[in-house]
Formats: sequence, C-alpha cells, structure tokens
Amino acid sequence: MKLKKALKFIGFKNSTKKRKKRRKSSSAVVWEKAKDIQTRIAHLIRLSHLPFAPEKISCMRSYNSKSRAYARIWGLSKVWQLSLNLKPSYVIEVLSEKFDGLPNDKKDEVLLHELAHIPNNFSGSLLPHIRHGKRSFSKKVDRLVQSVKLNLKKL
Repeated sequence: MKLKKALKFIGFKNSTKKRKKRRKSSSAVVWEKAKDIQTRIAHLIRLSHLPFAPEKISCMRSYNSKSRAYARIWGLSKVWQLSLNLKPSYVIEVLSEKFDGLPNDKKDEVLLHELAHIPNNFSGSLLPHIRHGKRSFSKKVDRLVQSVKLNLKKL
C-alpha cells in the first residue's frame, strides 16, 4: 500500500488501470427547420415585450441527441460577425425527444428561458446562468413567464 502511495506521489501512472468506455452513438444528430417554434418565439417576444427582432432568431429541431437539455441557444459571436460581414443572430434548438412531449405552458417556459440568454443589446453574445442578487438569471426568467401570463390574460 505504501508503494502505491509513493508511486502516485511521484507521478507514476499505472498503465493497467481500466479506462472508461465511450458511449457509442446509435445514429447521427439530425436537424430541421422548426417553423412552429419560430411562430411561437415571435408570439412570446410580442407578449413579453422583449426588444428583439424575431426574424433574427432562427429555430431548429434536432433528433437523436444524447443531451439532457430540452432546448439550447446558439449565438453568432463577434469574430464570425466581423469575418463574414453579418449582423448578430441567434439559433434556438429544441431537442425533439425531450421538448415535443412537454405541455404547451412548459414549452413556453423553456423557450422564454432560452430567450433570457439573449442580452438586450442583441450583440450575438449569450448571458450565463450564474448571476445572483438583483440581476439573477432565474428571476429574469420568472419575470418573463409572469409577463407572458399577464399579457395572455389581457387578450
């Protein structure tokens, strides 16, 4: 036992150590345009009064993903904008296996969560989850959900 600790201390690596096996993917991830999500995003932007142009947000649906997420957002970073001479834009990807089975109110919450990652200046960057206090990310999402629910009641 002392020999193992001494070898470990000096940085000796045991070559007989078992390695973790990688999970084999059964098939490739497939993406398609999600026009239903696109119209839902435009509707949510109108109801929540977010200062975003819905035509600058593209929506995709993916199949065969192994991710635990319901949806993801992708931003076009500044270096790509400058090199390709493009305006800032975003892609919201919904993972079909998880997202499509949700009830409509939960789908709206997930999409509002993804929209909350977009900064108000629509620069192409993304806002992180880790915020505390007055500028808490979860509080921002809660405010968006309440705003949409309130505006839906007004209609």
